[in-house]
Amino acid sequence: MSPAGNAGTAVAAEPALPSAAYVAALAGFRNMNVHRLAALLRHHTPEEAWLVALGELPCSGLISRVLAHDDVRAMWRRCALERPPAQVWQRCIDLGVQVLPYGHAGYPAGLLDDPLPPPVLFARGDLGLLSGRRVAIVGTRNATAAGREAARAVGHGLAAAGVHVVSGLARGIDGHAHRGAIGAEGRGRPIGIVASGLDVVYPREHADLWHAVGNCGLLLTEAPPGVPPEAHRFPLRNRIVAALSEVVVVVESRERGGSLITAAQAIERDVQVMAVPGPVGKRASAGTNALLCDGATPVTCADDVLTALSFQHSRSAVVASDLRARPAGADVAVYRVVHADPRTIDGVSLALGLSLVEAAMSLARLQSAGWVAQADGWFECVGSPLR
Repeated sequence: MSPAGNAGTAVAAEPALPSAAYVAALAGFRNMNVHRLAALLRHHTPEEAWLVALGELPCSGLISRVLAHDDVRAMWRRCALERPPAQVWQRCIDLGVQVLPYGHAGYPAGLLDDPLPPPVLFARGDLGLLSGRRVAIVGTRNATAAGREAARAVGHGLAAAGVHVVSGLARGIDGHAHRGAIGAEGRGRPIGIVASGLDVVYPREHADLWHAVGNCGLLLTEAPPGVPPEAHRFPLRNRIVAALSEVVVVVESRERGGSLITAAQAIERDVQVMAVPGPVGKRASAGTNALLCDGATPVTCADDVLTALSFQHSRSAVVASDLRARPAGADVAVYRVVHADPRTIDGVSLALGLSLVEAAMSLARLQSAGWVAQADGWFECVGSPLR
């Protein structure tokens, strides 16, 4: 049946479907993002969230501010007609893709307390690998021959030692790190974090690599099947690479690039950053050499990473707990105000007599620590309450 012919049922919850089907469908909406989907699911069951997104049920919390925009409401209704939950769910089944909503069984424990946890993940392969030792190897797509060989050698050495190699399956350093891991005879396997649906291979020349990683390792993404690799999804992908790793190794990077975003995300999460030194004056090593100047640990071989990993144990456990740093000083008052009702930076400023800069900085600290979340400029409290 065509989407138009199914219009009468697309807006109604389907009791026969599991809750994860509605989360999977919502994740593929245009104009949906991490903040909006998280806000929907904080206040509603997935079935209710589906109806709220379509305007069939009243909404609460931050999502009421989001749906105040007529263009968002109209777009979400069109998306519902195009990709109803039953269709998206069946596609996941056909592809052998597991749907992992936040907090449900199988969802990576290492992401539960992340500053920006994915509301849902889509997986193919062995989720048990996330309980093993994990090192990310990242770098430029425009890698030199030396960089490609270094990535392959470090990936091979780590996998041979039983360490799982995390990367983004991109051209250049990422792909060679994973090929090195696949070629090793040890127990370490590849873990690929990608920025599209698991049926949308990017880059296309990595089709064989995607297949191999899915078969012998693990593929993860925030995007449901059919979603293309849109530009905004790559920086978001990088935060998951950092969050699921115990150490991040940057092999080659220019002065700007995705691998430096991954390094910054790792530092924010107290994940150690290491870097492979490169020739002075060469653009391919400008970023890695800058990381070394800023205090990153140098890597000359896999043994250097294994030595660093032997001292990293805080992120190797998979038991979830509330590790958020408690608010202090003026942040407590800001938390209390936002706890009472969602507010903008302006609203916090007016309620407490703070300057806009003071209110923004306090909210940024609370958001980074995981006490508040925002969508479309509105902030509300999340997680267990501050007692």
